[in-house]
Amino acid sequence: MESAEMPERNATFSRFGGEDTLIRDYQWWSVQARPQQATLGAMILLAHGPTQAFGDLDGRAHGELAQITRDIEAAVARFGNQKINYLMLMMVDPHVHFHVLPRYDKEVAFEGITFADPGWPAVPDLGHAPEAPDATARVRVALQKNWPT
Repeated sequence: MESAEMPERNATFSRFGGEDTLIRDYQWWSVQARPQQATLGAMILLAHGPTQAFGDLDGRAHGELAQITRDIEAAVARFGNQKINYLMLMMVDPHVHFHVLPRYDKEVAFEGITFADPGWPAVPDLGHAPEAPDATARVRVALQKNWPT
């Protein structure tokens, strides 16, 4: 009989802020606000457990992605993005995860903070972020409020 319990979190969860950045938990994945908001609404979609290769994930984890991506796209739509990029890099942080980057063709303002997307329409600039120290916390709260139930 297969367990319905959530697999243990891995070190990558803590690396991206742990509970302080958590937007939503699912059985096989967590969604976190990306500590460096490269674009407005940037998130980390992180698989639970020790897996370091996408193809090695439990099939149920792959199946759960359909709902999670719908939820992500519904929650971030409030910001008016034009596209969403899902980047799976896993070079520094080895556990299976995506950098989820809403993309914008112009600067956008959110709660008095201006967010740019200097890579538009090409590769996103992951090193870019607004200077507001509380940008991630404010974005996290907004996404939590807008998250589908």
